[in-house]
Amino acid sequence: MKKVSFILSALAFMAFTNQTIAAPSTSPVSTKASSIVWNAKKVTGEHTGTIAISAGKLVVNKNQITGGNFTIDMKSIVCKDITDPEYNKKFIGHISSGDFFEVEKFPTAQFVITKVVGNQISGNLTIKGITKAITFPAQIAVNKGKVSAKANITIDRTDYDIKFGSKKFFESIGDKAIFDDFTLAVNLVSE
Repeated sequence: MKKVSFILSALAFMAFTNQTIAAPSTSPVSTKASSIVWNAKKVTGEHTGTIAISAGKLVVNKNQITGGNFTIDMKSIVCKDITDPEYNKKFIGHISSGDFFEVEKFPTAQFVITKVVGNQISGNLTIKGITKAITFPAQIAVNKGKVSAKANITIDRTDYDIKFGSKKFFESIGDKAIFDDFTLAVNLVSE
C-alpha cells in the first residue's frame, strides 16, 4: 500500500511540475517588423541608412530572452541621407566593395546571443567572416507571447578588417578620415 501511495504521489508531483515549469520557447524574428538603422561618421560629416534582417529567432524562458540570433542581409544596405541618385549609388558601391564590407564575398553578417544578464546582452558578431564577442544594453519586453528587443550597438569596424580611411592605419589622412566606430540601432520583434 505504501508503494502505491508513493508512486501516486510521485506521479502527481511530476504532473504538477510539468504544468508549472514552462520550457523555453523559440519565436522567429519578424523580418518585416524588425529593423536596423546604421550611422557612420567621418571628420567632415556622417551618413545614415538602413539594412535588412533576413532571418532570426529569439529564445524566451520565463518572460526573459535567454538566447537567439539574427542574420543581416549585407546586400540590402541603403543610404538615406544622400539624395543625389548617382552619388548614392557610388557610395553604396564603395561601402559594398573590398574597401569596406566586401558584400559579394560576405553577403550576410550574423549576431548570436551567448548570454543575457538583466538588460545586458552578450554575443558573437560576425562581419566579413570575422567573429568578435560584444556586450551591449538592450530594452527587452515580453508581452502576450510577443518579444521585442531594442539596442544601440557601437562597433569598431577595424575589428572586422575594415581599415579604409582609418587613422589607426593611415595617420596622415587628415580630414578624409572616417571614424572607426559606427552604430547600429537594432529593433527586433518576434512574429
